[in-house]
Amino acid sequence: MNTDILAELAQVLEQRKTADADSSYVARLYAKGLDAILKKIGEEATETVIAAKSGDKEQVIYETADLWFHSMVMLAHLGLEPQQVLEELQRRFGLSGLEEKAARGQKS
Repeated sequence: MNTDILAELAQVLEQRKTADADSSYVARLYAKGLDAILKKIGEEATETVIAAKSGDKEQVIYETADLWFHSMVMLAHLGLEPQQVLEELQRRFGLSGLEEKAARGQKS
């Protein structure tokens, strides 16, 4: 299993920014703009929830992959990298969920 798949996918998504919208699904999403990307994330999140409720583990994996993929398209569109999300997760590691949530409440 390739543990660098997020970095590899991020590179491909970056390359798609300059691709012809007629030649690439991702380039088409970029061309439609942030609202279209966010709509797709919402659809994929809903499909992930439905799959989880159904109990079909293979479908949960499939839909979660779609959700992560489209979330990465959003990150790339916004000029962000998956490494930044991984660093945030690393920062939170070892904090209790309650501590982390309380810290967010103080950020305003």
